[in-house]
Amino acid sequence: MSLSNIAAFNRTNLDFKVVAGILGAFIFFLGFALLLPAGIDLIYKEDTWHSFLISALIAFGLGGTLWYFFKPKEELRVREGFMVVSLTWITLSLVGAIPFLISGILDSYTDAVFETISGLTTTGSTILGGTTSDGITNPMIEDLPKSFLFWRSLAHWLGGMGIIVLSIAILPLLGVGGMQLFQAESPGPTTDKLTPRVQETAKLLWVVYVAFTFAEFLLLWIHPSMDWFDSVNHAMATLATGGFSTKNASIQGFDSAYIDWVITAFMFFAGINFAMHFRLLRGDATSFFSNRELRFYALVTFLAVIGLSLSLWLFNNYHIGEALRYGAFQAVAIITTTGFGTDDYELWYSFGTFLLFILFFTGGCAGSTGGGIKMIRWMIMIRNTFREIKQIIHPKAVLPIRIGDQTINQGIQRTVLSFFILYIVIFAIGSLVISLFGYDLMSSMGASISALGNIGPGWGEFGPTDSFAKMPYFGKWVLILLMMVGRLEIFTVLILFSPAFWKQ
Repeated sequence: MSLSNIAAFNRTNLDFKVVAGILGAFIFFLGFALLLPAGIDLIYKEDTWHSFLISALIAFGLGGTLWYFFKPKEELRVREGFMVVSLTWITLSLVGAIPFLISGILDSYTDAVFETISGLTTTGSTILGGTTSDGITNPMIEDLPKSFLFWRSLAHWLGGMGIIVLSIAILPLLGVGGMQLFQAESPGPTTDKLTPRVQETAKLLWVVYVAFTFAEFLLLWIHPSMDWFDSVNHAMATLATGGFSTKNASIQGFDSAYIDWVITAFMFFAGINFAMHFRLLRGDATSFFSNRELRFYALVTFLAVIGLSLSLWLFNNYHIGEALRYGAFQAVAIITTTGFGTDDYELWYSFGTFLLFILFFTGGCAGSTGGGIKMIRWMIMIRNTFREIKQIIHPKAVLPIRIGDQTINQGIQRTVLSFFILYIVIFAIGSLVISLFGYDLMSSMGASISALGNIGPGWGEFGPTDSFAKMPYFGKWVLILLMMVGRLEIFTVLILFSPAFWKQ
């Protein structure tokens, strides 16, 4: 054991200085991100660059001060890693919301934080284009300056692969405790390390992420309905499975079958474990196509596309081509928790809408940028259910759960079951709290699962054509918490509320 590890082991209390120092490094990094929208403003000359410059200076000042005074000198422990991750997401949202206020685009700091954390958590819910509970009318999406449209999409893109993973990849000074941060932030029940060093793993994942983003950008840009700006924004939002668009009507605003199919394909790609993408690009096709979670994800997507397309064709009188186009897009958008829209699914026949509501509880693969429960967890729960049935018939038999050639140990099984129970309980509590504000059943449940699953659009008064602006401010903070809990896979946040976490 190294001297640094021994020192970390001997520390009995949480070291808040270590947490503050690393948190400062992330805030400082956010300052560089805030300069990019200022560059967009200089291109379009909309006179909003000062909002981002001032915000960047605030981030540099705050982050630099924390890093200077509390720079970590000891190894980061697991508990401190969880605290850093949870505090990073909310802190970056609080700082990232400042440009909305300085520019005067939004009058409410709550709305600014809501829009920012919705971007960073890749949720895609918006308060734009609606009137708040105290009568303030927020601007429409298409009325925003280009710099702010870009900032929303950039927040998606950074949050998709994870700001912390990005920081570990490009800032060697954060090599201290890197694995703890990587494991705490990465979505899914397991973390797939491609190399022995976590910093190299983070770099490889980001190389794949950037490559897919650039590929989609080119495919969108060659179509006349999108200029380079729209293409960049939608490529970033798609690969992050976010859902922010530059149009009030989302993807429907481009009215292009080509655009729909390109985005459908890349949403599906974004729902796959990026480690599997890397293996495929490296030439390991066998590992890619034999992956059981990927097969299950493809099967669920295929069945959802068929079900929704048939519903639109048989009951909504869509032409078969249009039924497949809209059914495929909406199925993939919800399964991957991207949340883009090309049609108002609340107007669909009841079978299609109910099937889509079920898909709100799915999610992409572990290691993807998608939110939700994740396919691997559903696989383990389904296998466990069949195992229990067999166990009743053969009570003395030893029946392990296997995914492919891998045996799932009981510890992972318990974690998955606990996650699922917590997920449903938190969804129910969120729905109950939202209902206190007078919203109907579907609106309350839709808002809750939309935030917890990082999906974006909900149901009822928060459907695909509506805004969350009308939600009372306390309700918005409830949804902000749900977004963060969902993005960090529940345990990373809830562990902070455990008494055992704070014990020496």
